[in-house]
Amino acid sequence: MAIRRSATKRHGLPSVIQLRLAPTPAQADALTAAVQVCNEAASFVSRLAWQQRTLTVPELHRLAYYPVRAQFAGLGAQAAVRAIARVAGAYANRRATKTRAHVFRPHGAVPYDARLMSWNRDARTVSLWTPTGRVTVPYTGRPEDLKAVDTLPLGEADLIYRRGVWLLQVTVTLPKPEVREPVNGFLGVDQGVANLAVTNDGAVLPGPIHGNGHVRSLRERRHRERRRLQKKGTSSARRVLRCLSGREHRMMTDLNHQISKHVVREAERTGRGIALEDLRGIRGRVRAHRFQRRTLHGWAFAQLIEFTRYKAARAGGRLPAGRSRLTSQACPDCGCVSKANRPARGRFVCTVCGLVGHADHIAACNIAARGVVGWAVVNQPHATGLPSARRDRESKPPASAGGS
Repeated sequence: MAIRRSATKRHGLPSVIQLRLAPTPAQADALTAAVQVCNEAASFVSRLAWQQRTLTVPELHRLAYYPVRAQFAGLGAQAAVRAIARVAGAYANRRATKTRAHVFRPHGAVPYDARLMSWNRDARTVSLWTPTGRVTVPYTGRPEDLKAVDTLPLGEADLIYRRGVWLLQVTVTLPKPEVREPVNGFLGVDQGVANLAVTNDGAVLPGPIHGNGHVRSLRERRHRERRRLQKKGTSSARRVLRCLSGREHRMMTDLNHQISKHVVREAERTGRGIALEDLRGIRGRVRAHRFQRRTLHGWAFAQLIEFTRYKAARAGGRLPAGRSRLTSQACPDCGCVSKANRPARGRFVCTVCGLVGHADHIAACNIAARGVVGWAVVNQPHATGLPSARRDRESKPPASAGGS
């Protein structure tokens, strides 16, 4: 029998919260065994899938379910099913770039679904599957996360072991608010490498205190520090590298959260929509100098777009897709598009009407104008005037009940 999701999960907004587990030493050993056996089973299934070139879930299940159950004695039935699904998902996401079988880290995150865990919200404990039996572990977290566990529908979770701490990242479903209409136009946001985000109001984000110059200098300094330690290669240097691991990623994630939060709050306060550029494939379109490639490939524009999208959805907003082509070369007043309008990197001077301004601010104004056009097209299903089967069907008069 197929399992159907509730209407709240089908139409709600997915989100992720993080809880901290407090297992006893014996429970921690059981969770460690569960993580290791699940990742070893996933690597075993991955080798079978790569050898047989079987990468879809139904075919891979028929191929690997009984062999992986026989290979790993402590692996449960549902844990084997989840391992097979993990392998199929890993190849589905990066199938084109794979040159060998995918290997899962021994202590990587392990997914748990409703058959592998159960919640006791009154006692604030969660029962988790392990090869030696279920363990009931207490959990804690931020007050808003605990409230979400108590009041919202819960989905799958990832069991994570990170630097001696056991974490459980749980998916929850938020109620979806009604989409509000942008009554005062759109807030355009131009993303870049020199300036992470500039709005058409003239705001340079993340702000003047921790501005983009500070971010660039900090990233360069940490890059030089990592390169020096990697060149040294001693045990103490590797220990320092482990301490520095992920620090820059956490910093950029925090900055993107700050920028997206400011953009959504400003749009909500002024009753405007949010217009962003569609930057997919920009790394393939841009030819960067070899000294600039590291900066270009470290540009987290997709993360900022995703953060802004889900925050806007929670506030009842919607992001229309906007073209990113020639936004900084087009004049928002007269419409002139020319490379000559950009005499310098951050300067814009229109060769026709003489409009002068910062190039990123001009690009944000163009993105805001394109957001208005994109919103109008989305809300006009017959705006093209082309023939469509639905229009023809709707225009036909209803058939009479008695016939001709």
